[in-house]
Amino acid sequence: MAMSSPQSASTTPPAMTIPTLLMQRAAAHPDKAFIVDGDTTLSYGNTLERVRALGCWLVQQGCKHGDRVAIWAPNCQQWIVAALGAQMVGATVVTLNTRYKGSEAADILERSGARFLFAVDRFLDIDYPAQLAGFSLPDLAVTVPLTLHSQGDGLGTCREQGRALLQQAPALAAFEDAASGVSGNTVSDILFTSGTTGKAKGVITEHQQNLRAFTEFAAILGLEASDRYLIINPFFHSFGYKAGWLATLIAGATAYPLAVFDVAQVMASVSTHQINVMPGPPTLFQSIMDHPDFDPEKLATLAKATTGAAVIPTQLIEAMWQKLGIETVITAYGLSETCGLVTMCRRGDSAATIANTSGRPIADVEVCIRDPEGRSLAAGETGEITVRGYNVMRGYFENESATRETIDEQGWLHTGDVGHLDEAGNLYITDRLKDMYISGGFNCYPAEIEQQLLQHSAVAQAAIVGIDEARLGEVGVAFVVPTGSDHPSEAELYSWCRDQMANYKVPRHVFWRDSLPVNATGKVLKTELRQLAATLLN
Repeated sequence: MAMSSPQSASTTPPAMTIPTLLMQRAAAHPDKAFIVDGDTTLSYGNTLERVRALGCWLVQQGCKHGDRVAIWAPNCQQWIVAALGAQMVGATVVTLNTRYKGSEAADILERSGARFLFAVDRFLDIDYPAQLAGFSLPDLAVTVPLTLHSQGDGLGTCREQGRALLQQAPALAAFEDAASGVSGNTVSDILFTSGTTGKAKGVITEHQQNLRAFTEFAAILGLEASDRYLIINPFFHSFGYKAGWLATLIAGATAYPLAVFDVAQVMASVSTHQINVMPGPPTLFQSIMDHPDFDPEKLATLAKATTGAAVIPTQLIEAMWQKLGIETVITAYGLSETCGLVTMCRRGDSAATIANTSGRPIADVEVCIRDPEGRSLAAGETGEITVRGYNVMRGYFENESATRETIDEQGWLHTGDVGHLDEAGNLYITDRLKDMYISGGFNCYPAEIEQQLLQHSAVAQAAIVGIDEARLGEVGVAFVVPTGSDHPSEAELYSWCRDQMANYKVPRHVFWRDSLPVNATGKVLKTELRQLAATLLN
C-alpha cells in the first residue's frame, strides 16, 4: 500500500490564533522590525497598534464575526495590516489576484458576499476600484482605497478613527468583545481556487490549522528570528501569504514584501537588506544566475530557499548550492485545500531528491496513492494523490456538493493530482487529473479559461491544453470552433483574451478549427489536441 505518513515529530504552534501570535511577538519584542516595505518599517509593536486600530474601526463600521473582508493589492505592508485587522475581530480574509480583470474580481466579491474591500488605488497604471464600476455587488458596503505612495498608505484615516474609538469605552468594549470571540477554529481566510467546473471555489481554512502547518514549514526550512525574508510570491496565494508573511510572524523574523517581480530589483534588495531567505519558483533563481549583472558576492547572504510549482532540473538545485551559495534548498507540495502545504523535502536531501520529488509529508499528515476504484497502490505505482490530516480544508464556501466530491467519508482529500511514492515516502508528481498546467508559476485551469472564451459571441466551442515552453514552463494553446463563418482573426481573438483575462490565463496560441476531436460520449480528446498543438507549432 502506497501510503506515506509523517516522518518527524509534530511541532506545537506558538499560538491558537494569528492575532494572538502577533500580540505575543509584540509583547516579547515590540521594537523588532516585522515588515520593511520601501521607506516604511513597522516593528511588531507598531504593527499591533495599527492592527488594533483598524480592527476597532472595522467593528464600528459594522463588521461582524464571519464577515468577509477582501484584499485586492500587491505585496505591501497595508495588505498584512488589513488582513490582521480583519482576523483580529473574527472576520474572514478573501484574497483577490492582482492580475484579475474587473469581471473576475467582481465574481469573487459577489459569490463570497464580501462586505469590505481594501483595494490598491493605482498599481501598474491600473485603477483597481474603478474596474468594479458597473458591477452589482449588493453585499459590498465599504471600499477602502490603498495608496502605495510614500505620502500615505490609504489606511491612515481608518487608523486615526480607530485609535480615537479605542479611547471610548463603548467602542473599546465592542472591539474587545469581537476579539475575544476569535478561536483556533475561527475561519481565517477563504482562498478561491478553480477546478474542472470552470467556476472558482472558495477554500475555507481556520486559524489553528494554518498556524500548525506553517509552524512545521518554518521548522523544516529552519526559519529563525534573525532571518530577513524577501517575499516575492504574491500574498493572494498561499505561497506568499502563509509560507510568506505568516511564516515570518511564526518565526519572529522580518518580512520584506516585494510588490513587483524584477530580477534587478530582487538582486538589489538582497544586497541592500542582506536578505538570507528567498523562496520563489525555479525561474526566479535561474533568471538571477543568467542576469548580466549577476554577482554572487552581492548575494552572499542568501542561505535558505524553497521552490516548486514547476519541473526543476537537478543541475538547477546544484547551481543554487554552488553558484548562489544557498545552503538550504527545499521543494514542497501543497494546494489551497490543504492550507497550501502537504509535503516538504528536508535539509540534507540529495539534489536528485529535491529536484525530482516534493519530499515527505509534514507531521500528522498522511499521503496515499489510489487507483480509480479507490484502492491503495504500492510504492512505485501511479495513481491519484490523496491527503488526510489536520491541514485539510473545512470545505468549499457554500458548495457542499463540491466538498463531498473532494473529501471522502474517511476524511481523504482527493487532490486530482497524479503521482507515486517511493520506498522512502517521497512524493513524485507526474500528471494532473484536472488538466491544470502551470505557466510562470501560476496555476492555469483549462475549464475556467474555456468558459471565459465562450463569452465571446463568435466562439461556439473552446478547448485549452498546456504545452511545454522554455521560459514559463508551460503555456496555453486554445482551439476554438466559431459560431458562424464570419469570425475574428486569431490575432483579434488573442487581443480580446488579453482584455478579458488575467495575463497568465491568456492562451499563448489561438487556432480556429471546424470541430474539436471528441470520443463517443462527446468528451473532447485533449491528448489529440496536445499532439495537434505540437504539430502546428513545430
